[in-house]
Amino acid sequence: MSKTLLHRLITRPRHALAGLFFFVLVAGAFGGPVAGALYSSGGFVPDDSDSVRAVERVEAATAVGATPGLAVLVDDADPARVGDVTARLSGVDGVARVTPGGASEDGTNTLVLGTLEAEAVDEDVAAEAIEEFADDGDVTVGGEAVAGLQIGETVGKDLGRAELLAMPLLLLLSLIFFGGRAALLPLVVGLTTVLGTFLVLAGVNQVYGLSVFALNLVIGLGLGLAIDYTLFLLTRYREELQRQGATHGAIRTTMQTAGRTVVFSAATVAVALATLTVFPMGFTKSMGIAGAVVAVVAATASLVVAPVFFALLGARLARRSAARSGAASRWYRFSHAVMRRPGRVAAATAVVMVALSAPALRTEWTPIDATVVPTDQSARIVSDRLSEEYGGTGTTPVTVAVEADDPAQVAEYAAQAGAVTGVRAPAEPLELADGTWQLALPVDGTAAGSTAQDVVAGLRDLRVDGVDALVGGPAASFIDQQAAIGASLPLAVSLLVLLTLIVLWLMTGSVVLPLKAVVMNTLTVGVALGVLTFVYQGGRLTGLLGYTPNGGVEPTDFLVTAALVFALSTDYGVFLLGRIKEERDAGLTEREAVATGLGHTGAVVTAAALLLAVAIGAFSTSSISFIQQIGVATAVGVLVDAFVVRSLLVPSLMGLLGKWNWWAPMWLRRLHDRVGLSEGPVARIDEPARVLADTP
Repeated sequence: MSKTLLHRLITRPRHALAGLFFFVLVAGAFGGPVAGALYSSGGFVPDDSDSVRAVERVEAATAVGATPGLAVLVDDADPARVGDVTARLSGVDGVARVTPGGASEDGTNTLVLGTLEAEAVDEDVAAEAIEEFADDGDVTVGGEAVAGLQIGETVGKDLGRAELLAMPLLLLLSLIFFGGRAALLPLVVGLTTVLGTFLVLAGVNQVYGLSVFALNLVIGLGLGLAIDYTLFLLTRYREELQRQGATHGAIRTTMQTAGRTVVFSAATVAVALATLTVFPMGFTKSMGIAGAVVAVVAATASLVVAPVFFALLGARLARRSAARSGAASRWYRFSHAVMRRPGRVAAATAVVMVALSAPALRTEWTPIDATVVPTDQSARIVSDRLSEEYGGTGTTPVTVAVEADDPAQVAEYAAQAGAVTGVRAPAEPLELADGTWQLALPVDGTAAGSTAQDVVAGLRDLRVDGVDALVGGPAASFIDQQAAIGASLPLAVSLLVLLTLIVLWLMTGSVVLPLKAVVMNTLTVGVALGVLTFVYQGGRLTGLLGYTPNGGVEPTDFLVTAALVFALSTDYGVFLLGRIKEERDAGLTEREAVATGLGHTGAVVTAAALLLAVAIGAFSTSSISFIQQIGVATAVGVLVDAFVVRSLLVPSLMGLLGKWNWWAPMWLRRLHDRVGLSEGPVARIDEPARVLADTP
């Protein structure tokens, strides 16, 4: 933060507060509606994949959807009743055609399928179809379009419920950790962060369509980071109050030291989450964009709002009974105890974390399917009943969109496709338009199961002269998703590591500390992903968490969780390293600097971790299972990092390495002297208020 801006904020705090109030109103008015404008379905497969192009080819040829978007179950086999439902479904705006889906295996109910116009808005058609049959107790409306609508609605309800559950607990914890009037600070910064992020995302959404699932990340991470940053700034300001009193100098020193750390912290979180945009799926891109934006906005809001509060409240923010910190704290003594046997502590901690990470190595990938929809929603009810009562009737797991000039070539391709292992029966090609054909191949097992995936692989290996075939369906989409992740993963990991190393090098000037941070972050990520796999792939705690296990973990879920935990681990590492570096630069010995730094920040980091775990752990209340998984795993990662890594691994490894912690090649030292970001000398004496007022 520039000295000029800081000067204006603390010399005119009431004007700044009025400006903040105006910004919140504008952000709420223009950014608030973004929640209803985001995509509520899709985004888990690359837009240029063969499976997506197959659907687009069919839609271009027919102007209708490639597969039925509506599946309507009629608890009646009477032809007259089924005919009535069929006629009413045909009258729904956006429904292009209605076809029979057959009767159930016991003959007691009937399935009617509705295919949507290609240009129709799926959610609008689904909403009208549900409304059309709302009063018909014997009719249940489901299908992909309905699932998308109900997932979007559920995300909105889940956000409201999560806030309702998390906010009282966050308020209580804020009162405990911040105390008195200071508890207002994280609330103001949190509100500013969330609404400010919504405002930015509203603009981004005009250029790139974002996923509705990004809202969960904005709320959880936004509140969490706002609390973390303000707690860190407030704790440092209270130290400066004891040294300098309620002066402008105390605010300036706080922003010069803790404020700089907040900037680096936000940078590490932003670059880590931004690497998710390397993956070509809309879901990961949306999470990456939202995560990077919310980190920057949270830091900006904290750095603007905090000095205004400090200037307005001054000495009233001091605790009546100041908690011990530095050399007088229990964290200081604990750190010295760890560094007395650093090798043993580091080895034992690493072994335990590696063991807890082991389940992640046996993760099984599963696609997004109907199990993510809550069991009380009609889309889930229809999906479950189709599986139980129809044996897959009415669904086409594997479809092929063919372009060819010669019908004989198409017939030859269809014959070879029907002979692929796993295909239950050959299918006659259906001509959609001049030169465009469609094959619907029934397969054994589930729509995206191993058999269907083998069939997709076999079909993609087929070569018939003059035939251009694109394979689609759930299994093809899942294969395309995995291929895209595999192709992008090396670049994403390289960027994640490289950008983290650069930011931490700019902060510390060392090459050892950034490398060590990456290793420790990897261990933390491993533990979080191990818990994710152990619980959700193993189908554990279903009664407590209320999810339906499907035998694995969705791949993009894994990516988002890994990036988020890595980002937050670096975040807490920056809090601690910033203070250790400051104490070392002030002349303390290596071990004393580590112990004093942990003594000053240990309580702050653990308190911040608890608060962030509550904020982002509120995801665990979501009834959308893959959003719930991110919340649970991230909360575990945050707590492990704060209570295990920062208290055991950091002091033990720094105690082992001593002065080598700060090593860098001479040429990098010279470069850091030129481009590294340093706060300069820190004022440690009482400083009258007029000093800042005279600063240009």
